[in-house]
Amino acid sequence: MPERLVIIGGDAAGMSAASNARRQRPDLEIVALERGSRTSYSACGIPYLVAGDVADADQLVARTPQEFRDNHRIDVRLHHEATGIDLEARKVEVRDHAHDRTLHVGFDQLLVATGAHPVRPALPGIDLPFVAGVQTVDDGEALLARARRGGCHNVVVVGGGYIGLEMAEAFVRWGANVTMLEAAPHVMGTLDADMAEPVAGALRGVGVDVRTSTRVQGFEPGRVLLEDGHVDADLVVLGLGAAPSSGLAESAGIELGAKGAIAVDRRQRTRADGVWAAGDCAESRHLVSGRQVHVALGTVANKQGRVAGINLGGGYASFPGVVGTAITKVCQTEVARTGLGEREADEAGFGWVAARIDTTVASGYFPDLGAVTLKLLAERGTGRLLGGQIVGTDGSAKRIDTVATALTAGMTVFDVVDLDLAYAPPFSSVWDLVQVAARKVAAEVVALRP
Repeated sequence: MPERLVIIGGDAAGMSAASNARRQRPDLEIVALERGSRTSYSACGIPYLVAGDVADADQLVARTPQEFRDNHRIDVRLHHEATGIDLEARKVEVRDHAHDRTLHVGFDQLLVATGAHPVRPALPGIDLPFVAGVQTVDDGEALLARARRGGCHNVVVVGGGYIGLEMAEAFVRWGANVTMLEAAPHVMGTLDADMAEPVAGALRGVGVDVRTSTRVQGFEPGRVLLEDGHVDADLVVLGLGAAPSSGLAESAGIELGAKGAIAVDRRQRTRADGVWAAGDCAESRHLVSGRQVHVALGTVANKQGRVAGINLGGGYASFPGVVGTAITKVCQTEVARTGLGEREADEAGFGWVAARIDTTVASGYFPDLGAVTLKLLAERGTGRLLGGQIVGTDGSAKRIDTVATALTAGMTVFDVVDLDLAYAPPFSSVWDLVQVAARKVAAEVVALRP
């Protein structure tokens, strides 16, 4: 019998691993178990499907199950939910929802790519039909259908992170009255407070009622309960972040790590023999702090899946880690961050200095200037770059990639100042805004030296 690889999860990490393992090992039998109806879909595109920017849900699918079967000889089994892992017997218990039966699928090698799930706190009424999470394309289609039918006049978004921002904008565009409830003192908890303030301003500018330091107490039909009253709601969208779907692995005795994600090494191996993990269910190493972290992003999932697949196919690859780069937008306001913010730098034990600049994307004399605010953090004493955040108009946020590259390379702000970056008036000033901020931080570093 040929060696069999079983993959639990048919999205980014799972199918990336399957494809790369197939390239390495033409003889390998590969079975992919997916509890949903699609493979390799872009969960990040779901808010844009709901908003109407994406015409059809199938456009979010990179490769269909049939393409994997026909072109890669990967046995994709839809509506097959893994319900148990027996490491000793080398079997996965599977519920075949299409045929209402339970199966047992044997494996030689196993990849757990079960992803993450929306955080749903145990609040009264959270399971009511008008309270929706955003995880799968099916969830997006259901929200789009509700918007098209009408009746979503008052929409409450609980949580002010990336998904919350994107879903708030989507329903504003449908003409809904949107209220955002955030328990923390400011939206976008991955940003520092001073950088989050203009993001809240952008939300309010398009009509969103943003309420920070506001805790939800529960839900009743037609309203969200607060400590001091309630908010009317035809629909509630949860945007409280994602938690690793690691329960199946934990029940099997597989060790967990950061924030309950599956503990893995550089090659995506777990502590269990012949068991690997990748994607939103697995942990990563932060290249700046040196700590193990959980980062639920499609970019990370695809890279970890590729590494796992190469190794499962007999090759050698390693995943070095992350710097936590993320980007989004609210209407015309772009938001990006990478590395460590102030709180994260404190938690990691860094002494730091920071500088913030308010400038324009293009040269000052160029017409139609776009405003942008950029903030950089550096280690006190050494000047090592620790992180960056950007809030601005069109064309500003992708500059976060320059900061992310510098972080990955372990550069100091002095190194960043000397980078040979492109210049033309429509794109930047002679000194790119990242370098202007780096110069300002560098001056702070020098001023604080003994």
